[in-house]
Amino acid sequence: MSIAIAVGLLTAAAVYMIMQRGMVRIILGFVLASHAANLMLFAAGNVAYRDVPYIGSADPSTQADPLPQAFVLTAIVIAFAITMFMLTLAITTTTDDDTENDEDSPAKLHSPDTTDAALHGMDTASGEIAVESERDETGINGSGTTTSGRTV
Repeated sequence: MSIAIAVGLLTAAAVYMIMQRGMVRIILGFVLASHAANLMLFAAGNVAYRDVPYIGSADPSTQADPLPQAFVLTAIVIAFAITMFMLTLAITTTTDDDTENDEDSPAKLHSPDTTDAALHGMDTASGEIAVESERDETGINGSGTTTSGRTV
């Protein structure tokens, strides 16, 4: 009974963690789900005491079933490999999981008429193209005029 409760709690926690946004939380949810599956496979092999599962060492009716034990060992290895693969993917990705999507943020929403003008460097009041050059330490650009428009 206690193994069934543990499997249920681990599965519930795994589903909760997998439904989260962050990649690390998803990986932790996967680890919890693999532990729940391992406990379920182990419980399928009857956890009561039995003799060793070797052929010819005891009466076959009292021997433990080796198949669930082999399944659990295989599941542990596979879960570890997949966890390491998911951690590698989480480390190598460059996106931040815990921030909002910049395209959907209200600060990025603007009217279409100012968007085209801003993209092409046009002054919206006069309709002229604004050419900006970089200022050096003296405040003079490459054409001999200051950034305020005065000739030097």
